[in-house]
Amino acid sequence: MLLFLISTTALAIGVRILVNPVSNVFQKYLTQRQAHPLFVVTSTYGILSIGCLFYLLPNLPKNLPISFWYNSIIFNALGVAGNYFLVKSLHRGDLSVLGPINAYKALVSLVFGLFLLGEIPNAWGIGGMLLIIAGSYFVISQPSSTNGISWAVFKQKDVQYRFLALFLSAIDALYLKKIIVATNANLAFVSWCIGGFLFSFGAFLYTQKNTSFRPHFRILKKYKWYFLALGLSSGLMQLSTNYAFEGIQVSYALALFQVSALVSVLFGVQFFEEKQLWRKLAGAAVMVVGAVLIILYK
Repeated sequence: MLLFLISTTALAIGVRILVNPVSNVFQKYLTQRQAHPLFVVTSTYGILSIGCLFYLLPNLPKNLPISFWYNSIIFNALGVAGNYFLVKSLHRGDLSVLGPINAYKALVSLVFGLFLLGEIPNAWGIGGMLLIIAGSYFVISQPSSTNGISWAVFKQKDVQYRFLALFLSAIDALYLKKIIVATNANLAFVSWCIGGFLFSFGAFLYTQKNTSFRPHFRILKKYKWYFLALGLSSGLMQLSTNYAFEGIQVSYALALFQVSALVSVLFGVQFFEEKQLWRKLAGAAVMVVGAVLIILYK
């Protein structure tokens, strides 16, 4: 336990927990000011790609395995799609609800991880992940509904987009792990930035081919510091994710990341005046207990 707490992996997980909700705040802020979700995603990757060029030029990698390239294509295609639906969901819905919904990602990655990576969690790991998922009940359920979780919630576009985003990103995480195993966390980060930019920029050009780009660039100019802050927070989030995946199983890491649900709830109430603070915090606290189980019995 002590060794885990002082390890690079633990530091990476801690950074990821704190930074991810910050990134979500900037994403929601920008989309509320008429920034197109795909433009937000493309700008984020673009800002980080510029920084990656300074890293790559003096350190050009050589003899990369073929698995790096085809895993990168799948990884970035899934990643861009997942980020797009994430930003789109934040544009329409509450951060304090959509953040904790992400707990289901651990379960998706657990199922696919069995087949793609051969990762088999122990009983305590499964129990911790189930607690995290159970905690989301209090976040999603409507107090006015006698049935707890109302099916009407799942008909909301923002919730549907969030589930689609987490499904894509959970599978995406498994391919990220493959890239990290084949190379290292830093090269995987470069792949995420540059590959993500190429995919998202291509998608942006295709979807906006009949419209003017000027409104998008006006928004970029007006809120340039927010775009920069989003790029930096997203970059730190992804880099810390890579180092976490380097140290522990993907499904465990994704489960531990859900402690950020507490931060998401607080940010949603603080910055966007969202409601039901204590109910959502209670659900998020159950998720934290699940995360503690994973740490103690890893």
